[in-house]
Amino acid sequence: MTNTEVELINHLDEVNRVVEEYLKGNDATRISKDLGMPRTRVVAHLDEWKRMASDNSAIRARAKEALAGADAHYNKLITKAYEVIEDATTTANLNAKTAGIKLVMDIESKRIDMLQKAGLLENKELAEEMVEIEKRQEVLVNILKDIASSHPEVRDLIMQRLSSIAREGEVITVVHDVQ
Repeated sequence: MTNTEVELINHLDEVNRVVEEYLKGNDATRISKDLGMPRTRVVAHLDEWKRMASDNSAIRARAKEALAGADAHYNKLITKAYEVIEDATTTANLNAKTAGIKLVMDIESKRIDMLQKAGLLENKELAEEMVEIEKRQEVLVNILKDIASSHPEVRDLIMQRLSSIAREGEVITVVHDVQ
């Protein structure tokens, strides 16, 4: 292996370590402290990973799987925390019960944070899909306008229907056959 390949492998390993911590719900400052690297490098790695992930459907699918796995893990942790609360209630241990309730709140907070961060990925996918749908709709409208201009027998009907679905501010001109 060349020196460049080794550097690339080391870089990607470092990005993976940062992303693993990020997917656990840790922020850049915490990741920086835990991994002993500058926060600016952690942020750069996260930005790089987000760009790579948003451009690759296979990575997005894996991210969704990882998210589902992490969510299931949080569910198990919350269930165990509730067992601790029940045991503390049974034994009248107020300190343990309070700690258990705080633990549930902390776990839920981390899970919500993780899901919100993942929501950015979902929003990007929805936005891309909306843009694609709008492009196809525009092509279809143009096809119908072309047909209407070359076939006067259906022009009025096509143009009336197009005007009924037109966006606000969009003008569809209905030309009546005047001879």
